[in-house]
Amino acid sequence: MSTDKTLDLICLGRAAVDIYGEQIGSRLEDMSSFAKYLGGSSGNIAYGTARLGLKSAMLTRVGDEHMGRFVREELARAGVDVSHVVTDKERLTGLVLLGIKDKDTFPLIFYRNDCADMAVDSGDFTPEFIGSSKALLITGTHFSTDQTYRTSMTALEYAKAAGAKRILDIDYRPVLWGLTSLGDGETRFISSEGVTRHLQSILPHFDLIVGTEEEVHIAGGSTDTITALQAIRALTGATIVLKLGAQGCTVLDGDIPASADAFVTHSGVRVDVLNVLGAGDAFMSGFLRGWLHGESYERCCAYANACGALVVSRHGCAPAIPSAEELDDYMARAQSIPRPDLDERLNYLHRVTTQRNSAQWSDLCILAFDHRKQLFDMAREEGADLSRIKQLKRLLVKATELGAKGIGDSQVGVLVDDTYGQDALNDVSGRGWWIGRPVEFPSSRPLELEGGRSVSARLKTWPKEHIVKCLVFYHPEDCIDLRMAQERQVRELYKACCDSGHEMLLELIPPRDQDVTDNVYIDAMARFYNLGVKPDWWKLPPQSPANWRRISDLIAQRSPHCRGVVMLGLDAPAEELKKGFMDSAGFDICKGFAVGRTIFSAPSRKWLRGEFNDQALIDAVAANYLELVACWKQRNSLQP
Repeated sequence: MSTDKTLDLICLGRAAVDIYGEQIGSRLEDMSSFAKYLGGSSGNIAYGTARLGLKSAMLTRVGDEHMGRFVREELARAGVDVSHVVTDKERLTGLVLLGIKDKDTFPLIFYRNDCADMAVDSGDFTPEFIGSSKALLITGTHFSTDQTYRTSMTALEYAKAAGAKRILDIDYRPVLWGLTSLGDGETRFISSEGVTRHLQSILPHFDLIVGTEEEVHIAGGSTDTITALQAIRALTGATIVLKLGAQGCTVLDGDIPASADAFVTHSGVRVDVLNVLGAGDAFMSGFLRGWLHGESYERCCAYANACGALVVSRHGCAPAIPSAEELDDYMARAQSIPRPDLDERLNYLHRVTTQRNSAQWSDLCILAFDHRKQLFDMAREEGADLSRIKQLKRLLVKATELGAKGIGDSQVGVLVDDTYGQDALNDVSGRGWWIGRPVEFPSSRPLELEGGRSVSARLKTWPKEHIVKCLVFYHPEDCIDLRMAQERQVRELYKACCDSGHEMLLELIPPRDQDVTDNVYIDAMARFYNLGVKPDWWKLPPQSPANWRRISDLIAQRSPHCRGVVMLGLDAPAEELKKGFMDSAGFDICKGFAVGRTIFSAPSRKWLRGEFNDQALIDAVAANYLELVACWKQRNSLQP
């Protein structure tokens, strides 16, 4: 394969949305809630190979609607080139409804009548685009209609002319070939001479053919695996990868042996199966990680089997595929992990390398107005109606917008509550801002969470982009009962965030009635790490330069995937905050500031008293905000 290609892989075929029932063991008829994931075999493979480090591109169509935008954005978030994901204004994105009844029963309904990805056309790509890749992968479904057949054959011609490897994932779904009733998406195999003839007409065009035994049977025209393989070999010299389920797989070059006993079987590890759907796409992603890098079949199959093992133990298809770091960690320890879904380290790696917002926050200027008690008290002190707090929060969003126009390379963020700020949260969601949202009951010590102990149910209603912020008044020398009560709450919250997929920010403030030294912060952070709590973010008061070094070293050692630390304000005077900024200069672990009352308190009081109108409040808050931003930029210009 040429080494001057800009892409490793182009995937042509299905890209859809999987709507997964969340109740394990339930009939699809009885499902009461669903999770939305990227789906479609080709889409899953493009997504999976990108997660594993390949330069992958998707060639398909999606509808001009919310689900189409979701598919494009999810692919892009994983690093897939979506320049040739075409928006089809005449068709809708395909949908699939799926459930997990038991280890052998996976009800599945395809909603793909004249869907967008089946309208992909040869006018959607050029010979130059196909030629920019080392390989082109097409799934069998995209040979099932005249339109997709012509399009796929054109792409194959371009690939051959450019010297790109051509890969077929047989991907046999009888319902997509019109062989079952529309509602029977679960049936995996039905013999069909017509489908066999059609598939056999395309087999000579491929260098690599991958399929399960059932898929080999339909391609080879026989339910005897050896006979089917021999029929395929008579048509093509392609490398054949035969997936053998729990046994692993075999790779066949040259003549087909007379018996399966002669197969060189590459075995994986046995795991408890939750969900077989999507395992084949993960297998293909893993195999191509090795194959496109010229690794041995043994290594390619090890990647493939491990990816498949991880996915069958999880919910969903594309989101269950591992990252390269996660896969390598699993392969190094696989024999000792019978339940990947229960392995704490593996689940942590999956969370921090695949599930988080892909934004790389590095220069955060966060306006924090998640205050509840403080604004309640402020309104009372100024004689204002408490209902005005909600309006105030929306005006603070406007101030943030105005300030954001002058930030330049910095990144805007907000901390907003849902007690008074739900409308403000709705205003900022979906913009790409950093958004933090508190869960703690204000001023509680021991820590209590708003909404009681059902925090998991509460988080289920939050947008995934909202970062769960929890302030705990904590001191390592608290009495044992108090400390354990607080630690238990934080651990439960962290588990809820891991389950929901939300990032978590842990804010540590020592109580005012206890001595505070640099060691308090280091010891508190180390204690939570010892408890298995690895926040995505920390929020801390200003630190001495010496302590920033210790904090940097601690995080690098205990939680290298931590996003970083943001500096809080505690209503400190602006000059005091500016000194704190300067003390953090040169320490990359400090990603920015999250300051509130220092910025908005005085203007807000004037607005509550009627001395400021809305625009005066917005202008004053934005000016204070930009003053701190300027100081932060000055801090950034200092050399370590």
